[in-house]
Amino acid sequence: MFHFLLRVIPRPILIQFSLLFSKIAPYLYKGTRYTDPISGKSYRKFLPYGYSGKAKRKNVLCPGSLSLERHRLLWLWLKNRTDFFTRKASMLHIAPEQCFYKLFRKMDNLKYTTADLNSPIADVHMDLHNPPFKDNEFDIIFCNHVLEHVDDADVCMRQLYRIMKPGGWGVFQVPLDTSREKTYEDKSITDPREREKHFWQKDHVRLFGLDYKDRLAAAGFRVVVDDYVNQLTPEEVDRYRLPAGEMIYVCYKD
Repeated sequence: MFHFLLRVIPRPILIQFSLLFSKIAPYLYKGTRYTDPISGKSYRKFLPYGYSGKAKRKNVLCPGSLSLERHRLLWLWLKNRTDFFTRKASMLHIAPEQCFYKLFRKMDNLKYTTADLNSPIADVHMDLHNPPFKDNEFDIIFCNHVLEHVDDADVCMRQLYRIMKPGGWGVFQVPLDTSREKTYEDKSITDPREREKHFWQKDHVRLFGLDYKDRLAAAGFRVVVDDYVNQLTPEEVDRYRLPAGEMIYVCYKD
């Protein structure tokens, strides 16, 4: 059922539906086996997520917060590796994840702005190729699982660099095929079924390879690839349902 809904319901409507579902689901999946570190709540199991192939995973979507593996890993990294929750900063959150949205909005230390092409929870509706923000405007930018969707990823990376303040930082995660040295792009592939086969999802237009760090650096960033998940115990990775081997790409504007 979840896979069917992901396929047929437009994203803005799916977001509205998921907000309702997240209020009911904790009662349906109450238990102690797995824990969501974002909310601190535990469940007997998590839900499946993804369309098909490598994008289709079991036991990864938290019923309550709607967090995925990468969200829970990022939360733990922010909590244990940064001063994100205490330092005053202006923040731009592109394609805001629902598991973070309300929590970040309530944080007194953040001047928090959300942006997206069409999300109903975004403050600003924009195209990342031409964001309506001044140069050097934000201390922190999150832009996760966006750059695989845009027409020109390099232009968008340069725009992210432009609007970040000197001394600022950001996290720009993407689906990454670690078996590829070079990012795979083919603009002639437009059929959703073919894109799903080649790029792991029907609305992806590229599959990033290990050159992702170099492309971010070419936009101007100093890039640090943090293997934080490897510092956690196997028991923590299992209990929190984290993505084994996922690197966090942290981009600094020096």
